[in-house]
Amino acid sequence: MASGLTTDTTGETSAQIATLRARIAQLESEALGYRQELTEMTRARDAAEAASAAKSRYLASVSHEIRSPLNSIYGYAQLLERGHHIAPAEAARIIRRSAEHLTNLVEGLLDISHVESGVLRISNDTVRIAPFLDQIANMFRPQASARGIEFIYDCQDHLPEFVRTDQKRLRQILINLLSNAVKFTRAGHVAFRVRFRASLVTVTVEDTGIGIAPEDKERIFAPFERGSQPEVDAQRGIGLGLAITQALVRIMGGDLAMESAKGKGTTFTLRLMLGQVNALAQEGPRTETITGYEGRARSILCIDDDANQLALLRGLLVPLGFVIHSALDGNSGLALADIYRPELVLLDITMPGMKGWEVARRLREKFGADIRIVMVSADAHEFQRAGAGFVAHDQFLLKPIELNALIDAVGGLLRLRWQGENVEPTETPAEAPETLRLSPDAMPLLVQLERDIKIGHLRAVEKSIRELSDSFPESAPIIPRLHACLDRFDLSGLAAAVRQAQQGAS
Repeated sequence: MASGLTTDTTGETSAQIATLRARIAQLESEALGYRQELTEMTRARDAAEAASAAKSRYLASVSHEIRSPLNSIYGYAQLLERGHHIAPAEAARIIRRSAEHLTNLVEGLLDISHVESGVLRISNDTVRIAPFLDQIANMFRPQASARGIEFIYDCQDHLPEFVRTDQKRLRQILINLLSNAVKFTRAGHVAFRVRFRASLVTVTVEDTGIGIAPEDKERIFAPFERGSQPEVDAQRGIGLGLAITQALVRIMGGDLAMESAKGKGTTFTLRLMLGQVNALAQEGPRTETITGYEGRARSILCIDDDANQLALLRGLLVPLGFVIHSALDGNSGLALADIYRPELVLLDITMPGMKGWEVARRLREKFGADIRIVMVSADAHEFQRAGAGFVAHDQFLLKPIELNALIDAVGGLLRLRWQGENVEPTETPAEAPETLRLSPDAMPLLVQLERDIKIGHLRAVEKSIRELSDSFPESAPIIPRLHACLDRFDLSGLAAAVRQAQQGAS
């Protein structure tokens, strides 16, 4: 009896020990999990604090960047208002430069936003590459000379005459790299070298400036970061240039490499594929001497809730011979359209009461293709909302409105021939040849392309155009027209070209 009792007690004790060990193991596992969670939370907290500190530094910098040009605009406007003896032309130049600085600042913020949200759109422009590069070099040669440093521009002689790339983005990349090189070089030189082989362009920007500390070589490519060296704080900037540059290079399918030694200088090497264009009809150089247009007077309706914007549009367009009608809200604009039946409408989007998209829809329903509609907005994201199963507008302009962009939009949509000295006629997309014949296999792609145009999915439209060009070589005659319409946000022109292509595939 005693022996049996001892065995049972021993068994129970072993079971308890096993249970206890299992519980200890469970607690140790849970403790390990808690420690890992605590480590991750600590890491997340540190990252959030670092991001918060970076944004605080950014806000301090951007506040200075905004206030400086605003002070110039505000000050010179007051001088002119009080009848000061300052020359109006000089004051206008300073105000314009300050406004351009503010615009570049805002566009930099928008670029970062676009990159983060994945909606940055790349155009496919035809660029005369040699004059383009010369213009970039000429921008920085005086700046380098003013700082007492040598500017070396070394470009090989045998460049293709024309290439296809996003001209605005390529200019932005080169300006960011060269601007930093000149800004952070106190003695020595800045070299801008360009080599072209096949379709690969290699651009080298070399300086003998302050260089980049090893611990800063990664962080300078992050938004709002400028490096830790004291010399950096003495220069103007907000820490967006290199972040935008690297993002643009990657999106354009290129590569950006950097070599730097603190105190000795930095070299950036950009490699990018640029498609070559064999021939292109040129109409001559574009100038800003437009004084009017040929033919009868054309009427334009401007709808904007900001009276100053309406006054600006009137001041730009009336001297060129346009008949301008204006309205401060959507309902008044629709009433004026019924009375005067304008040929083109410049339409703001964000207005009290009826929004611009609704006004555009009603104008399109009533007047159809007899009226051309240009949406004008300060919100760069607004064009994504244009489609809701229809294409109500013909083009999109972003505020602040640049005069040449406005003239190009109006001239292209109304098919105007401008008057002036050495003025280049407005480029209009060539109609696709009536003899265009496509394989019936292209029809599904064309139907998808038409659907993407209707919903305003511009990235998908661009992808489909490339696929059409690659998969169906016989579509070559219509591809330039599709690219031209896409570059101008001319959705109606895109839709018409696709319908014509569908006829050729049926």
